[in-house]
Amino acid sequence: MGRVVLYHNDMSVCAAKVRMALAEKQIVWDGVHLNLRAGDAQQPEYVRLNPGKVVPTLVHDGVPIIESNVIIEYLEDAWPQPALRPRSALGKARMRLWMKQLDETVHGATITVSTCVAFRYQHLERAPLDYQNWLANLEPTRRENARLAVELGMDAPQFGMALTRFRQLVADMDKALEGGPWLAGEAFSLADIAYAPYMTRLMHLGLDDMVKDRPRVSDWQGRLFARPSYAESNVNWFNPKYLEIFTGQNDAAREKAKTMARAL
Repeated sequence: MGRVVLYHNDMSVCAAKVRMALAEKQIVWDGVHLNLRAGDAQQPEYVRLNPGKVVPTLVHDGVPIIESNVIIEYLEDAWPQPALRPRSALGKARMRLWMKQLDETVHGATITVSTCVAFRYQHLERAPLDYQNWLANLEPTRRENARLAVELGMDAPQFGMALTRFRQLVADMDKALEGGPWLAGEAFSLADIAYAPYMTRLMHLGLDDMVKDRPRVSDWQGRLFARPSYAESNVNWFNPKYLEIFTGQNDAAREKAKTMARAL
């Protein structure tokens, strides 16, 4: 099937979902790990592969494929076994609706909560000029949100909106799981793979009380995390330095989330 190369980052949620799909299909791949804080994704040679300056990028037989949800659907088409799409048309539609939400709103909410709670401290340690250069190299649509998240943390105006989006997501998952053990119904699918790293991020940030309060969602997450592919693609790539930052902010994030929930 040709050489597969994945340009990725250890703690990137988008990269983790692609690694999990590769693991489920037992595809052999070579990795190029990018240090996002050092600006590796902004280097000209990488931008030629991925003009969006984000990870991951999959290169198959020399051809780059970008956007994580597109990549995992590509893997399904190029390596159709084991199947990771439901067999029915309805199941496929449900799967794609879950993945569509990620691209439209959930991923943005993840960036917001991750930066407001934890990643801001990495940026606050930068020299002022280095920090300004980092902001300047972001896509214009992301720049102002990033600045507010770093400088205001959990008091940034978008933090509450992001938490609300996750509460709605978990409520929607709870409803969907009434109809079967997986998000799209009876079959484990790309939708479940796509959400695994996002559920992990909520857990790491101390914002997973909303999951624990929903037994169906909590049970689904348990089944998801028990898959060998999850350990191979997510757990084995956890960066201790990032985990230390997350853990250090857990109590504050949990309390802020509870305060915001009471105010609704």
